[in-house]
Formats: sequence, structure tokens, C-alpha cells
Amino acid sequence: MQKHLLALAAACCAIAAPVAQAAPADDLDRLMDDIYAARLKADPVAASAAGVEDYDRLLGDYSPAAMDARAAQAAAFLARLNTIDVAGLSPEDQADHAIVRRLLEETMAMNGFGQRLLAFSSYYSPWQGWAEISNSMQFVKGLDYEEYLARLEAIPAASSQVVANTGAALAAGHALPCVAVGGVEGSIRGAVAAAPEETRFYRPFARTRPADLTQEQWAALQERARATISRTVAPAYGKAADYIRDEYLPRCAKAAGALAQPDGAAFYAFRVGASTTTDLTPQQVHDIGLAEVARIAAEMETVAATAGYRDRAAFVDKLRTDPAYYATTPEELLAAASAQAKALDGLMPAYFNLLPRLPYGIRAVPAETAEGTTTAYYSSGSPVNGVAGHYYVNTSKLDQRPLWELPALTAHEAVPGHHHQIALQQELALHPLRREFAYFTAFTEGWGLYAERLGLDMGIYDTPEKDYGRLSYEMWRATRLVVDTGIHALGWTKEQAVAFMTENTALSAANIDAEVNRYISWPGQALGYKLGELKIRQLRERAEQELGPKFSLAAFNDAVLAQGPVPLDVLDTQIERWITAQKNA
Repeated sequence: MQKHLLALAAACCAIAAPVAQAAPADDLDRLMDDIYAARLKADPVAASAAGVEDYDRLLGDYSPAAMDARAAQAAAFLARLNTIDVAGLSPEDQADHAIVRRLLEETMAMNGFGQRLLAFSSYYSPWQGWAEISNSMQFVKGLDYEEYLARLEAIPAASSQVVANTGAALAAGHALPCVAVGGVEGSIRGAVAAAPEETRFYRPFARTRPADLTQEQWAALQERARATISRTVAPAYGKAADYIRDEYLPRCAKAAGALAQPDGAAFYAFRVGASTTTDLTPQQVHDIGLAEVARIAAEMETVAATAGYRDRAAFVDKLRTDPAYYATTPEELLAAASAQAKALDGLMPAYFNLLPRLPYGIRAVPAETAEGTTTAYYSSGSPVNGVAGHYYVNTSKLDQRPLWELPALTAHEAVPGHHHQIALQQELALHPLRREFAYFTAFTEGWGLYAERLGLDMGIYDTPEKDYGRLSYEMWRATRLVVDTGIHALGWTKEQAVAFMTENTALSAANIDAEVNRYISWPGQALGYKLGELKIRQLRERAEQELGPKFSLAAFNDAVLAQGPVPLDVLDTQIERWITAQKNA
């Protein structure tokens, strides 16, 4: 990263002089430097996470004017990209070229939809993001805390921009469906409901005093933090929550799908392409989902029979209702998740040659979002800031968080899933634009689902219950293909989606409700999981067939992750080159 920042500085300050025509690779590298610098400036919190401290006092500009400026800038960058001779690039640089093109084109396309103003879903909101910004910063000296407080003081202005955007979206006919956003107000209020020192905003000030501050200075800074949280942040959150309650919820959309929104069909088609990095139509995705549901259902029947049940419905009834399968306290569930994570840690060296250095921890999902959100998720760390990754486990509604799900869940969110892939990405010798800003759902979530299946090789599904848990999770992702496209392209209601998932998965009612709300309020995002996993499995089968005794599972797994997140067509080319290299080795 320092190399690229120095290069940027040199480019700014060099005296113009005649130079030889640059090679295509040099042009591409300079273009990526410029795009990276622009992205850092536009997303100050992401810049902090990348270890760039220039914007540590800022939150960013959420206004439509800023969105327009970023889209115009992307168009200018794309014009430069189009002048680069792709044939003159190495295979690695050709991958960079394809990825940069996708990033720029998606930025421009998204800005053309009124949905650009929709800043939250049942799964995420800026207000939840701001409560976690300390995870993106390093806290070593007093100045770091001063800059963090400046960010907290910027929240009211940023929140006002988001609220204004939300009002503009409403005026243009863009509103999230009522069935999916009932918990948004509570999640905003909950972030500031406790005493200031008990909120996530205060977390940095619970640390040891920085060495460059006296005890008196540190105490004064802590007091300033409490005052900022209570007098600046909390009122801004309250005002936003009031807006959601008084203005937004009375005008939320009655229909569940994107088709009812202005430009809904075009927007959903765009979201399908962006999430899957394919050119599949919604109907094609729907059909793939139906085929996968049928295949997985047959495997479920086999596992149920192995467990001694007449059919999978009887087995699912047992799995859903037997108290022996459920923790009785949050601590018990976290302990079970921790034990599963450590067991997987011990298996990793047999299935990967390259392991990341960054560790990960386990935390409970914040209480204010737990009841309305998914069963678990991963939050990436920051090696440059000394922040570990974290596997968040939902400890609400314990009677609907079965222990037999934990092997598949932990494999997906921790290792060999998200933590392994993302922490390794943070160490790869990629251009920082790729390392920090190129995230593709189909790759990242496809890898997470592939990691669940890798658990078969690792032997973690050692009971019929655990194996059914794996299949239930795979079925969950297959039903997403059917349900997401059903809601947004085929006119399904929420009730139809819930019924389909209830019939075909072993997920609890709470999980199904939260998941369907997520698909409704975040169109297309959930499609990348299964399609990405299917691509990785297809590539593994191809490699096994072509390499025969030369095939190494650990080497294949490393090869998939070797270039960080990539679109699925780029991954196909990448693995094809790896297969050829292995044949010639």
C-alpha cells in the first residue's frame, strides 16, 4: 500500500517531461492508483480500515450530489480503461482490467436508479454501521481518539443526509415493503438506549490509557466521549428513529417485490447481474433453484432414513422440537460455537497450504438487532489497525437456534469460510484497490457455502443431525434462488415465500421470517451464494477429472483464493490456468 501511496505523491509532484509511451500494464496500474485514491476519499471509514489515516476525522458525503460526482468520475475512469490494450496485458493484469471494468460499470449503472437513495434494509442500516466504526480504526495515541470523536460529532449531519435521501426516495415512489422494515426503528433506538459508556460507541474508551496522555487528559477525553454520545449521537439517532416511525412506516410499500417500484424490473435485473456476476435472467436463476431444491431434498430423505425416520418431515419435526438440540442460555450457545470454531481451526492445515495470520473472535449479535436479523454473520478485521475478525452468533430466541446447525454455520462464517478467505485476502499481494474494494457476493458468499461443503471432507458432520444441518443450510441457499426471484420477478407474496421455505428447509420460523425480510428489502443479494458455490464445485470437479492423481485438494483450495475475490468468469479462467500449470508441473 505504501508503494502505491508514494507513487500517487510522485505523480502529483513530478515535473512534466517527455517520456516514452507507457506499457499497457503501467497505464493500468496508474489508473488503478487513481481509482483507489478516489475510493479512499469517497469512503473515509473504508480508508481507515485499509490503514490510510488521511480521512480519519470524516464519515463521508451521503448526498445525491456526491453520488452523481462519483458516477461521473467512474465514467471518466472507464474512458481511460477503454484506451488500454488488453492483449498487451499479462493474465493477472487482464483479470485486474476485467474487475476494474465491472466496478466502474456497476457504479455508473447503480446511480441511474432511484433505489440508490435506499440506504437501509432489514439486515443493515448506516446507523448500525456508525455504531461499529471504531472497528475500522486504530487506537494507539491520543490523536486517534480525537479523530474518532470528530467522526462521532459528524454523525448528525450524515444522519440528516440519509434521512433526506429517504424522503426523496419516498417522494419518487421508492419505499421498502412494510413487511420487512418493522424492526428498523427499534434497531436505531437500541444503539443508543444504554448509558453512554455501555454503548458500542464508547468501546475504544474502555481500553488502556494511551501512553502519550496523562491520566487527567485521558479522563477528560473519556468524559468528552460520554458527552458526545449522549448529547450529539443519541439525539441524532432519536431524530432518525422518529422519522422512520412517523414518516416512513406510514408510507412503506404494500407489495413485497421490486416489480411494484418504479423501474423495478430493470433494477432487479441489474441486481441479479451484480450479485451473481453472470448474465443469467431471473427466470433462469429461479429454474436453477428449483432443480437444486429437488436434488437436495432427495439427499435429505436419505439422511432421515439413516437416522431411523420414515421420512424427512418426521426427522425435521424431531430436530425442531427436541429441547436436547437447543442451548438454554446465550453463554451455552456461544460456548458451543466457540468449541466448534476451535475444532475447525485444528483441521485447517490439512486442507490449505496457506493460512492467514489474523485471528478471529466470537461475539453475540448486538441485542438491538438480534431478534430481526440472521442467525450469524462475520465482521472482517483489520491487520493494519490490529483488529481481529469476528464471528457474530445470534443468541436471541434460543429455542430456534439449534446446535446441530453449528458445524455448517461455523464453517461458513469463520473457517474455512469468511474469516479464512477475507483475512487471507488482506495479506495477498494485490493492488490495494482490489484488496480493499473489490468484493463480489458470488465469490465471497459462494466460498462460504463451499466451505460448508468442505466440512464433508473435514469430517465435521459426524451425526445424522449435523449432516442434516448441512443439507438444511444448502437447501436454505437453494430456496433463496426460488424465493428471491419469486418475490421480485414473479410477484410472490411474503406468505408464499415463507411457506416455500418452511416446506423445504429445517430452518426455524424466526430464521425464515428474518431471512425472507432480508430478501424483500435487499433484492438479489442472496442469489450469489448458491450460484458461486455451484461454480466452485464445478471447477473442483473439472480439476479432479483433468488432473487425476496430480490433484491436491489443499492446492485447489489455495488456487481459488489466490487472486482474492473475482467475478465468476474471471475465476473460471484463473482455475483453468492453474489446471494447465499443474499438468505441466
